[in-house]
Amino acid sequence: MIGLALIFALLATVGAAGIVVWRELAEGPAALMRPKAPKSAKRILLERITPLWQRMSFNRKVSYRNLFRFKSRMLMTIIGIAGGTALILTGFGIQNSISASGTKQYHDVLHYQATVRLKQAGHQDKADMILNHNDQYHSHITVAGDVGDVRAHGQKVADVNLYVPENRQQLWRYVSLLNAKTGKPFKLAKSGVVLTEKMATLLHAKVGDRVQVTTTDGHKGHAKVAAITANYMGHFMYLSAASYRQMLGEKPAYNTLLVQLRSQTSKQRNRLAHQLLNNGDALGASYTADQQKTVATMSQSLNPIILIFILLSGILSFVVLYNLTNINVSERIRELSTIKVLGFYDGEVTMYIVRENIVLTLMGIVVGYGVGNLLTAYIMRQAATAQVIFPLTLHLTGYVVATVLMIIFTVIVMLVTHRRLKRVNMIEALKSNE
Repeated sequence: MIGLALIFALLATVGAAGIVVWRELAEGPAALMRPKAPKSAKRILLERITPLWQRMSFNRKVSYRNLFRFKSRMLMTIIGIAGGTALILTGFGIQNSISASGTKQYHDVLHYQATVRLKQAGHQDKADMILNHNDQYHSHITVAGDVGDVRAHGQKVADVNLYVPENRQQLWRYVSLLNAKTGKPFKLAKSGVVLTEKMATLLHAKVGDRVQVTTTDGHKGHAKVAAITANYMGHFMYLSAASYRQMLGEKPAYNTLLVQLRSQTSKQRNRLAHQLLNNGDALGASYTADQQKTVATMSQSLNPIILIFILLSGILSFVVLYNLTNINVSERIRELSTIKVLGFYDGEVTMYIVRENIVLTLMGIVVGYGVGNLLTAYIMRQAATAQVIFPLTLHLTGYVVATVLMIIFTVIVMLVTHRRLKRVNMIEALKSNE
């Protein structure tokens, strides 16, 4: 990684210097000793929109023409600002996407707050009694919960949670089955199995393919993939009781409760778990709130990374904008001195240069939005694990911070440029170099 970084750094610096030197050395000595003639302005596309062009002031017309006089500087400014904007968006996007995996999983996909595993399948009377006497209890559904391995196309996914609802018509209240491509909800069919998106990707499985299932107790069977549902954390297979019997040749054992609870404190959750374990014939109870807390902690730990992204991108954008503006002023010092001699005020002379920066900064910000989304999507795809999908998510905060920072840098450069142009010695600048 260090070697790659070094190679790209040398290409960017030595390569740029080499191109400029090669271009200059191609000129004759006499041409190099004479000052370069300023580039002539050309008609631009905006001029063809006559009603808009005629309403513009002279200064604005000059600035917009100048944008296209120096195309290399225009591209460098846009790329520099876009790079800084994209890095800031990426920093926020990484945090937002990691947080979104938990939010989408436990709000959009799973609608139960606790999973209770029974000691013996079908014996849930004591657990029902405890739940019904709990103030936070809302409802539950009984499912046959099992764990197994799924194989297809020579690939294998281990530790898949098999859920067979006792009443498949009520599953939607506890688990949303959403088409992985369109996001539209669908109901659990009587035949076939539903795979979660990440598992289907790992198995290269599509709707209509057959998969082999091996449960932890050694039962094996085959089933047809009826649908693929969106899911962000873990691997799940949903199937009806009829599909389970057809696949494994036995009836499902309803040994798990998916419980919906109202808002609970940590103490209330612990108290309910102890009651179920001690008096409810339960082997264990787990809460989605604990898993959400883990995801939130992981997301918060990324705050230093976001600050680093913001700092580095800010420095990059400021340096690019400052250097390009300095070069712009240096190369056009005679032009700027001329318009000062003609009677332009200091503010007008500054805006003659800064107006170009403002337009290029806005263009760079817009390009940066697109680059930031692409970069975040690439990083999240690479960071995804066998168990977790990070959906591309960028909140408005990232866009606002990136935009405000770029505007602040533009204003700082404008103030520095204004001070410099106020001190320009017009007589020295307009002297002939012959």
